[in-house]
Amino acid sequence: MDLDRIDRKILMILQKNNRIANVDLAEEVGLSPPACLKRVKRLRQEGAIIGDVSLINPELIGNMMTFVVSIEMDSDRGDVYHSFRRSILKYPEVSQCYQISGSYDFLLIVQVRGIAEYENFIEGSLRKDLNIRKFHTSISLRTVKFTTEVNLSHIEDA
Repeated sequence: MDLDRIDRKILMILQKNNRIANVDLAEEVGLSPPACLKRVKRLRQEGAIIGDVSLINPELIGNMMTFVVSIEMDSDRGDVYHSFRRSILKYPEVSQCYQISGSYDFLLIVQVRGIAEYENFIEGSLRKDLNIRKFHTSISLRTVKFTTEVNLSHIEDA
């Protein structure tokens, strides 16, 4: 996908506020409102914009704990990895799942209200998966940085 300077500027603005009025967005990027709307529509159609979400204040649901879970699978077989990737999607406690290289095969970000809820999660999911050799859990003490923005500064003009 080819992105020029204006496309990147539109995307950077929309990452910070996707509810900005098209007239205001157009003014910020130096386009007419119809031309800006056309670009945003193209960015959606081409898959540069894959969704629009509302980020919820975590304090709304109380004091959540974040667990970082590293998982080592019993085998490097593709079907084992595929099965795990498919199964982990059904757990709402898992906010992120990455297949990684190195000593572990997967990394999960799990958010729950406390240790007891985390224990329930692992008993109902990870300990039941016979393809998991072992897992290691770290507890986040504080969030230092959290963003959903994608860095576009390294992309050159089309």
